[in-house]
Amino acid sequence: MEQYFSGQSIVTDGLSSTNITREIEIHVAESGIVNGFCHLSCVHTSASILIQENASPEVQRDLIKFLSRVAPMQSGLYEHDIEGMDDMPAHLRTAITQTHITMSIINGRLVLGEWQGIFLLEHRQTGSKREVKVHIMGSH
Repeated sequence: MEQYFSGQSIVTDGLSSTNITREIEIHVAESGIVNGFCHLSCVHTSASILIQENASPEVQRDLIKFLSRVAPMQSGLYEHDIEGMDDMPAHLRTAITQTHITMSIINGRLVLGEWQGIFLLEHRQTGSKREVKVHIMGSH
């Protein structure tokens, strides 16, 4: 079994959902792995990664709105607010989404459904440089 390690930096503009599917597909191609697994780790406590619908941008906007209702940014609502009003809501949104995902690779391609994409969710109001670690394992 061969392994490939890398990382993908993503610069965000604040509360957003960024499609990173193409960037991850490039890592899969560079790895040379034909059959195996691709594991992604978002190494932050205020951002997350999801596999979600990639055809309709409304889905991403609705997801952000939903998370805003579940973990609202409201002064005095949370004890933890060291970095501002969005600090604890960002942690809560990360806790109910995902920071690690694993996908199969078959014939050199990620196994994703026709309408699926990989998204980085930024849960803070201001932009940030985020890092997703890429670990690919399998055979050439």
